[in-house]
Formats: sequence, structure tokens, C-alpha cells
Amino acid sequence: MEQKNGSSFMGFFLLGFSDRPQLELVLFVVLLIFYLFTLLGNTTIIALSHLDPHLQTPMYFFLSNLSFLDLCYTTSTVPQLLVHLRTEDKSISFGGCVAQLFISLGLGCTECILLGVMAFDRYAAICKPLQYTVIMHPRLCALMASASWFIGFANSSLQTMLIFIVPLCGRNKIDHFLCEIPPLLKLACVDPTVYESEMFFASVIMLLIPVALIIFSYGQIIRAVLRIKSSAGQRKAFGTCGSHITVVSLFYGTAIYAYLQPSDNYSQDQGKFVSLFYTIVTPMVNPVIYTLRNKDMTGAMKKVLCRAMTSEDWVGKTL
Repeated sequence: MEQKNGSSFMGFFLLGFSDRPQLELVLFVVLLIFYLFTLLGNTTIIALSHLDPHLQTPMYFFLSNLSFLDLCYTTSTVPQLLVHLRTEDKSISFGGCVAQLFISLGLGCTECILLGVMAFDRYAAICKPLQYTVIMHPRLCALMASASWFIGFANSSLQTMLIFIVPLCGRNKIDHFLCEIPPLLKLACVDPTVYESEMFFASVIMLLIPVALIIFSYGQIIRAVLRIKSSAGQRKAFGTCGSHITVVSLFYGTAIYAYLQPSDNYSQDQGKFVSLFYTIVTPMVNPVIYTLRNKDMTGAMKKVLCRAMTSEDWVGKTL
């Protein structure tokens, strides 16, 4: 292990973008702005889902779960990245690396399942409208959300344990800006093929189940929508799914690229920018996608703003 402050440092060094010092300041400014917008957008969705009675439905219950998940995900990685971009110290303790991998991987796995659950909710709403409130009972919604979190972090526990039993032989320079499975496997001083196969299998299982649920749900939705005779009705039905399909495409596209490609084809530089995309860009654009394409959400936002302005006017008059 390398020395830090004159003593043995049992941890890792996240090299990040240190080979591009001219890029670090630009990245710091851009990521800080993106992070602030992520906090604002996702907090707004959570607040609106609780404040407006019209948004207290299964769809917005799952959406507020997704927003909370995105808040946690970005906060588990971005603040540390911002610090590393502006300081010479790129170190992270061994425990910190384990915790970051466990949390970020758990949240990522949870989002995989939650997006599948949200697809099932759209299936029930469009294909079973008369039974929707019975099928998507609040208890079932809470159970499915809880199961998503539990399964996500159970899988994360397994993969985190597997990755940290790989012999590293003192290697501790991670060519990445966060502790993630592909760059950690690059540190292995033994043939990592077996470990890569185990990780690949776990990732496939984690992606396969929700993807199957999404394909089934949207297959049934398309069949149901095509039976609608009016084009206006078809547009309305597809409109309720458009935001979810966009988010699914962004999330699964980057996840498949990051975790399911052969290690021989893995590029560290490409991996860093793909990780930046699903770490900060996707959580930031999710609220934009759901609010701009959603009349209920924009309507609730206008109501809250009108109430706030009315309250200010009333306070001003009383003073």
C-alpha cells in the first residue's frame, strides 16, 4: 500500500480525471449545477406527491420512491467527486469504498426493480381500469416498493462481498472517480474470469426479471391501446407511458453498457463518462421528463405556487 501522511494507508486512491487537470474545473462547475438541479427537481416531485391530494395515487407513490432513490444515489457519489475535483487528495478509506459500492449498487439494483414495478402499474391502469384500485391497493404498493428496496440491497450485499474477496495484492489505485465493480476488478492480481462470470450472472438476473416485467406490461398495453378506436384515446393512453419509457431507456441503456459488456471491451475513459451519465445526468433529467410531460404534475406545481403567492399577498396586507 502507498503511504499517506507518513503512515500506512489501508484504502484506495480514486484517480478520476486527474490525468485531465484542465477538465477538472469545468467538470466541477457542471456537476455542481447538475447536482443542485437534481436536488431541486426530485425534492419538488416528492413534496408535490405529498401535498396535492390528486397525486396521492399508486403512480405518484412509485414516482416519489424513484425521486427519493435518485436523491440518495447522487448524494452517495457526487459530493465526494466534487471534493476530489478541487483537491489534491483523491483518497478514500477501505470502509468508505465498501460503503460507497454497497449503497450505489443497492440503489441501482432497486431502481431496476422499481422501474419494472412502475411498468406493471401502467399495465394495471390501462389494461384493467375498472379493477385498478383493487389491484393496486395501497398495501400492495407499499409491499412492492419495500420488496424492490430489499431485493436491491440483498443483491448489493452479495456482489459487494464477492468483489472484496478478490485478491488485490496491495494494488489500490482505482482508475475511476468512484468505487465500482469493473474498475475494482481491474486491480485483481489473479485471473478475474471466475469473479467476472459471477458478477455477470448476478447482473443478468438483476436485469432480466424487471425487463421481462416491462416487456410483458408494455406488450399488453400496446394490445389494449390498439383496440381503442379513437386516435385521441390512443394518444392519451400512450401519453401516460411516454415518460416511463424514456426513463427506462436511459437507465437500462447505460446499465447494460456498464455491466454487461465483456471486460476485454471495457474502456476506462468511456466507463467514467457513462458512469457520470447515470450518476448525475439521469437522476437530474428524470424529474424534467416526468413534469414536462405530465399535466397533473405541472398543474399541482401551479397550484402550490398560487397558494404560496396568495399567502404572501395576505401576509403583506395584514402587515
